Amino acid sequence: MAAVRPVIVRFPALGDTVLLTTLIRALALRYGTPVDLLASGGWVEPLLAHNPHVGEIQLISSRRAPYALTPSQWAAVNWLKARPNAPIYYCERDPHSARLVARAVTDEARFVRAWDHWNDPHLHWVEWWLQIANLTPACVQPAPPPVDAPALTALYPSESDHAECARWISAQGWGNAPLVLLQPGHKKTSKRGRIATADHDKHWPAERWAAVIRGVLEHLPAARVLVCGSPREHGLVQEAIDAAGQGFDLAGRAVNLARDLPLPRLMALSARAHSMISVDTGPAHVAAAMDCRLVVLFGGFGWSRWKPRAPSGRVAALGPSAEGAAKVADISVAQVLSAWRELVA
Repeated sequence: MAAVRPVIVRFPALGDTVLLTTLIRALALRYGTPVDLLASGGWVEPLLAHNPHVGEIQLISSRRAPYALTPSQWAAVNWLKARPNAPIYYCERDPHSARLVARAVTDEARFVRAWDHWNDPHLHWVEWWLQIANLTPACVQPAPPPVDAPALTALYPSESDHAECARWISAQGWGNAPLVLLQPGHKKTSKRGRIATADHDKHWPAERWAAVIRGVLEHLPAARVLVCGSPREHGLVQEAIDAAGQGFDLAGRAVNLARDLPLPRLMALSARAHSMISVDTGPAHVAAAMDCRLVVLFGGFGWSRWKPRAPSGRVAALGPSAEGAAKVADISVAQVLSAWRELVA
């Protein structure tokens, strides 16, 4: 008999999706089969489409919208009902998700409810996901043996993604120049009218990003600094580049990629990049999963749970380790450049 695929229910942000690959891989190894995923977000399929541990992906447009008005929720309920024996690893704790899943599955013996097993506020997400992967719903008899999976994230861009990225780099005329990625924005900066949300704990002023651009280029004169972001962050990115060019000859060595960086390209570019300097946000987790050397600036959430995990471990976290009232603005340019130079030495 073919193995029954486990189902993960998780509605993740971009960085959460990368962290979730630890749980996906561990469950796939434990059950001997790819894992199906009920999720939301336009980034999920680009990130996971070529992951060998992922089976089917079912997306909903919103879990908060009224059920009667949301066809994607109807499809998700039917999708779950079509898996009557599947163990379900339920990794949410909001009432909207609970109501949706309850429309399809009421047998509690089929669930591992991850948040019922949360006991350490400082435990890193990937370590916790490995603990959850080794729990077994009561309906699964006998329980598959536990696995000792790596506490790392993993992304799998396709060969065509790598080839497209190589062609794109060549077309820019960057040749073999070291490519240093900067990520100044995060998901909240594109949700509030004025992109530079100065009161947010992850905000770092444009003039500091500008100083980092100049510092990188002084240390690596042949480099190209590629400033990343979403299309809505274009102005934020350009503000940093314009500030860097005041009294400093950039000569085209700092480039705004906010309108030219779909996720498959970001994955492939991260695999080729010299290094990345980023605020605590999703693209930093993407870069780490592709083993790009990485400096990350943390604010109020701290880094003990959120520090990106790279296969080589070449990730430097600046800021507090624990959650608190700290801000990224507490970190100096000198600290960032010192950490970056030490990392890439």
